[in-house]
Amino acid sequence: MVKKKEQVVDLQTLEPQEKMKYEIAEELGLLDKVLKNGWKSLSSKETGKIGGLITKRKRKETK
Repeated sequence: MVKKKEQVVDLQTLEPQEKMKYEIAEELGLLDKVLKNGWKSLSSKETGKIGGLITKRKRKETK
């Protein structure tokens, strides 16, 4: 298996929703894993948690 290079992500150039996804991953302690191995390396439980928090924040913003 070929190991991927670690990604360098510039949060300033991302779309707001994409930026939120990275911020939540960081809050959950998953950002290093995502940057090293990509989003596919997360379990369904981890991605579900991120998705749930994104939904929760979007609802809070619209109120």
